[in-house]
Amino acid sequence: MFSKTLSKLFSKKTSKTVTKTGDETVNDSDIEPLIRETLSHYVSDNFPQGILAVCHQIAIEVQQAITINLTMPFVCQGELDLIAATLSEHLTKTVIFRIQLDIKPVRQFALGKVQGTSAQGSVPQGRVANIIAIASGKGGVGKSTTTVNLAYALMAEGAKVGILDADIYGPSIPTMLGLKNEKPSSSDGKLMTPLNANGISAMSIGFLVDEADATVWRGPMASTAFNQLLNETDWPELDYLLIDMPPGTGDIQLTLAQKVPVAAAVIVTTPQDIALIDAVKGIAMFDKVKVPVLGIVENMSYHICENCGHKSHIFGEAGGEHMAEDQQSKLLGQLPLDITIRQDADLGESDVFENSAGEIASHYRKIARNISAQLFLQCDNSSPLRATVATKA
Repeated sequence: MFSKTLSKLFSKKTSKTVTKTGDETVNDSDIEPLIRETLSHYVSDNFPQGILAVCHQIAIEVQQAITINLTMPFVCQGELDLIAATLSEHLTKTVIFRIQLDIKPVRQFALGKVQGTSAQGSVPQGRVANIIAIASGKGGVGKSTTTVNLAYALMAEGAKVGILDADIYGPSIPTMLGLKNEKPSSSDGKLMTPLNANGISAMSIGFLVDEADATVWRGPMASTAFNQLLNETDWPELDYLLIDMPPGTGDIQLTLAQKVPVAAAVIVTTPQDIALIDAVKGIAMFDKVKVPVLGIVENMSYHICENCGHKSHIFGEAGGEHMAEDQQSKLLGQLPLDITIRQDADLGESDVFENSAGEIASHYRKIARNISAQLFLQCDNSSPLRATVATKA
């Protein structure tokens, strides 16, 4: 659970009684109903039945400033900014005083349990609330790069995040996090302490063995190594543990999906037909092991020319959108083919972390919000979209 505080949302320098247009007077007691009414009409993709339908708790305090506390079941800091703007726009038409926004999110961690139906193992150390598999049917679509940037985006939205590199044969997470050649430690000689990359907890086979050694392992060896990485790591309290899955849909992928208590999966693809064909296989694999697929991320969707600004669909157009429609899934977002993303990955940096308000970060943060919201809307029993069974007495 995430508590987001819109602190000092409306700063006013008048007395406690404000005035509407005309002769009608509005007291402090009238402001709260106005705010609740405005919130009740706020609808978006992540709030299909309105924000109040999923808001666990709302508290409105009117003093020298108006403070609104919203306790939300998923991270949505970026959308709260839009909600605040909606409130501001609506109330300035009703109440005569200047509204100034000062948003200060306050996060509270409420430990949950992994919600996946395929869970045969235990939650690592009981500290991981949700495990999300980031997968692709085909290699080379930017799955690992997407995983790293989504981790930073979720962190920017207010979550505690970890990454587990399950790509045993080609671990690239250490390089992308700037942790190449680093080794994990152990405080008790039993559990490994994950490495920290700008606030993200990470574990990878690349921290333990030479890259060339891992590539010649047989399937059972790789599966055993992965289970050890998951269950013998002293993970801190995490809202989301992203698993960078190996490409393909073979035995090792099925084994990992069955043995790991995965809450849900996200499919990464490019718009080209050959990648979409394999991505469909990835969805079919998760269907077999009864792991819900939250949606599809279309990577390298388009390229914008630095000189003229022309948008080119180098690998095809709307492939991910059509695939989502065919598979009755959701297109979580489209990411550009940008040289900055590639350069950051090679250097172990991330523009999402360095510039969380930038254009590239905005793409990843929107997808991160969609993933967090869809996990709640699709998988949580308290979701307003969950089907209910009525029984007759």
